[in-house]
Amino acid sequence: MRTQRFEEEGTLPQALLPLVPVGATRINDRISIVRQDGTWTYFCGVDAIFQHPEHDLQSFRMFTSQLVCQAVCRQVDIVRAFGVSVNSVKRNVKKFREEGTKGFFQPHKRRQGNVLTDLVLVQAQELLSRGASRQEVSDELGILYDTIRKAINQGRLHEPNLDEAPTPPAAASDKSDRSLADASAEMGNACTRPGERVLASVGMLSGAPTRFEDCRDVSFGGVLCALPALAANGLFEHLKKSFPQLPGYYTTLQVVTLLAYMALCRIKTVEQLQYEAPGELGKLMGLDRVPEVRCLRKKLAQLSQDDAPQQWAGLLSQQWLQTDSELGDSDAVGTLYVDGHVRVYHGKATKPPKRFVSRERLCLRGTTDYWVNNALGLPFFSVERPVDHGMLEAIESDIVPRLLKDVPNQPSQQELDHDPCLCRFAIVFDREGYSPKFFKKMWETHRIGCITYHKFPKDTWSQEEFSHTQVTLPRGESVSMKLAERGSWIGSKKDGLWVRESRKLTSSGHQVSLISSVYS
Repeated sequence: MRTQRFEEEGTLPQALLPLVPVGATRINDRISIVRQDGTWTYFCGVDAIFQHPEHDLQSFRMFTSQLVCQAVCRQVDIVRAFGVSVNSVKRNVKKFREEGTKGFFQPHKRRQGNVLTDLVLVQAQELLSRGASRQEVSDELGILYDTIRKAINQGRLHEPNLDEAPTPPAAASDKSDRSLADASAEMGNACTRPGERVLASVGMLSGAPTRFEDCRDVSFGGVLCALPALAANGLFEHLKKSFPQLPGYYTTLQVVTLLAYMALCRIKTVEQLQYEAPGELGKLMGLDRVPEVRCLRKKLAQLSQDDAPQQWAGLLSQQWLQTDSELGDSDAVGTLYVDGHVRVYHGKATKPPKRFVSRERLCLRGTTDYWVNNALGLPFFSVERPVDHGMLEAIESDIVPRLLKDVPNQPSQQELDHDPCLCRFAIVFDREGYSPKFFKKMWETHRIGCITYHKFPKDTWSQEEFSHTQVTLPRGESVSMKLAERGSWIGSKKDGLWVRESRKLTSSGHQVSLISSVYS
């Protein structure tokens, strides 16, 4: 009956065999897909019906949704064949039914901002057109700076003269890129400025210019944080007065900066510099590389002529003393602390005299450096004594003449004559310098006061003499001590003198005794 009905209507159903091309992935009995050369081709039987690149997601979503909507295949067939989620297939089918093919190729709708309304955009554009900066527009309209920046990047606002705006800086280089560039330099390791080096070699360039670059992962990069402190302490002061101008590629300023960096990086000798990457240290100085060992030794020899380092150190010492005086720290300048430190010699070129090294409890060969500091421990200068005859001889021969010349704000001779208890300044040292004869000589010859521990204190004082006293330490801390004071005679009848003796009573009952010829 069904065949008779179809024959009467003139239409007969046509059977479609499940033909699938070779190598194709089957979606259902009629639809299959072939992936070849980055392109997906859809087949109905053996006939190709659609094609798109494999990364074209819009075309994939559009065509698979069309197959489902036209009942050519089911959603589960798409999920099983392509491994996509059910929700994405349902979402794409819904979009095809509501928006059609064009719905897959329209740009995404952006959410309209609540801050940059149409009126605010007009006002911001007027300010920008008048030449106002982004920060000025932000302050004028009460909008965040980042909001203005994003609107300009999105094209909603336009700045004038964009063609004249500076080009963005190049990306910062990392250590691998710099190592490759340094190794491939034609003039030698890390010599990446051949033009400037050639000009310096023929005398047409007096010193390479300092140019810092954007770099990442620079070795010893932390020393740049100490550069302001070095400058504040006078590292770059008096260089032109003291040192000659170096010819060639490296200037005096660059050599001195390199020596400061070596000290901060614990590179103790010039020879150790050859084991560090020259290009990395050069980036810290704004150069392509630091000088090699032989070149640096030659530069140091040129800078050391005519006692130039000693002259430079002397000028720095005067500057530090004057600076402390100008800051109003009269006690720090008027009271100077002297202490000796032994530097052990480990070489074989010479045999310096032996001296006792307290931290090792041995007598070893070395030299003694006497440092002159302020109350906070900041140094003014040091005196090196390869052959040491003791602290008192070093103070009298080397330290006192320099202090008489450099210490600022010393009282005049008229003031000293008017006040017999007034001294020029005071020197503080430990028990090694205890000598009543030396104290008397310093006072009678130069009117210099001396302060040290009493090496031979007499009988114990009564505890009733001690009273609680608030003492302000050099760094500003306030502590309470039990103190007492007397006038005492020290030394022999011929070479002795009266001094102020102050004692501190500790919690254990011990009395620490200090003597001072600073009578005022």
